Amino acid sequence: MSIRHGLLALLERGPRYGSQLRTEFESRTGSTWPLNVGQVYTTLSRLERDGMVTQDGEDDAGHALYSITDDGRTELRSWFGTPVDRSHPPRDELAIKLAMAVGAPGVDIRAVIQSQRSHTLKAMQDYTRLKAQALADVPSDRDEVAWLLVVEQLIFQAEAEARWLDHCESRLVRLAETAATEPAARPATPAVRRTTRAGGTRR
Repeated sequence: MSIRHGLLALLERGPRYGSQLRTEFESRTGSTWPLNVGQVYTTLSRLERDGMVTQDGEDDAGHALYSITDDGRTELRSWFGTPVDRSHPPRDELAIKLAMAVGAPGVDIRAVIQSQRSHTLKAMQDYTRLKAQALADVPSDRDEVAWLLVVEQLIFQAEAEARWLDHCESRLVRLAETAATEPAARPATPAVRRTTRAGGTRR
């Protein structure tokens, strides 16, 4: 998630101060990815260092205001116009867990899958409930529509994860069935020691 570009997008709407940016960011994303004020001001300092924002006086309450610069707008346009890179996907804890569970002694991987599936389906139900509430209120402004897009993305992610877990379970069942039908390996024939007429032994 790019906090940097998210703040630039909010600043393009006009000068903002740190706490205001945090509130608007969380409103736009439905607090799915909460920020703290420290993160916001640290990011603003870096953006200012890179020439993408500049301090623009204070508001009536004495809050330091920040404005986007032309370089910041160029960076923002580039971000909007560039696809999100999928060639280096982030580590997925669930995928790593299942990969390590396969063949691990004492681990019932099907129980692991079933437990995760229950959690994923519950999350999907919660997201669907949030979507229904959002639609009942008839989204009318950009923040409400933005939050609706975010919650729908979470629903699609949960649906995809549930389908993947079903696929994993099916693959493990097929693997177990294949292993059960394979003939057992023949035990190695032990070497037989025979006594020669000279009193020695040979194999």
